[in-house]
Amino acid sequence: MRVPHKFRGLSVALATPLTQNGHIDFDSWVRFLEFQIQGGVDHLVVCGTTGESPTITDDEYAQLLEVAIATANKRVSVVAGSGTNDTRHAIERSRIAEEAGADGLLVVSPYYNKPPQRGLVAHYTAIADAVDLPIIVYNVPGRTGSNILPETVVTMSAHPNIVAIKEASGDMNQILKLLSIVSDDITVLAGDDSMTLPVMAAGGHGVVSVAANVFPDKMSLLLKTISQGQWQEASTMVDRMMAFFNYMFIESNPIPVKAALAHHGHMENVLRLPLQPLDQKYWPELQRMMDEG
Repeated sequence: MRVPHKFRGLSVALATPLTQNGHIDFDSWVRFLEFQIQGGVDHLVVCGTTGESPTITDDEYAQLLEVAIATANKRVSVVAGSGTNDTRHAIERSRIAEEAGADGLLVVSPYYNKPPQRGLVAHYTAIADAVDLPIIVYNVPGRTGSNILPETVVTMSAHPNIVAIKEASGDMNQILKLLSIVSDDITVLAGDDSMTLPVMAAGGHGVVSVAANVFPDKMSLLLKTISQGQWQEASTMVDRMMAFFNYMFIESNPIPVKAALAHHGHMENVLRLPLQPLDQKYWPELQRMMDEG
């Protein structure tokens, strides 16, 4: 039975701490998870694309999840990013997450393959049939090359395990159509921090946030302010944060957020190839924004 809006509120798409030699920094990982929980997030998203999931091995994936679940200790939900562009591998990762004790899955649509809409339905249905975990569909056509249409979401959501969508198309008309035709018990989440206010004002249920990596307390307060219908105050808050939201994508995510987190001492500014640290020309403005809070 589907639990309505299990994943509403603030989800943080976590960056993955790495040591200088490129290994997972589990000491920093535990501290970073605690920082997020104390900051007021509702859901921890482990090994989403912000967490450099394409370069994370299955063994590392299991370890990151196990540590996150133990650290969370039921205080917040732990959602595992299990999507790949290979349905069989996505099922394998989803089963690893289920065995580890994850509360749900975030499944990005297959990237590069560009499946037709019927292929997307088949992909998500196969994963939903393979595990007994609630699934958040992740639509981000700017990075995957394929757009999950609202009608396709409706078709997918007939499966009881498909409960939510992270909508990062950037197309407000598409999001409005989705909200108008999807079942009331399907959770619609903004996939971009800058879209949080308009999506929730239109009837959406929260955001999967990159900015919360750096400012979980501010993003938590924003979500509460919106949920209480304090629209003017929420608008003022968004205005103050918009420059930071945009700067988190001055280069490909998670390059800027890793730099911001390093500036605050949460983790090393280390990424796995083919990603590279933030270009030096962007550092002065980033540091200014970080220092101003």
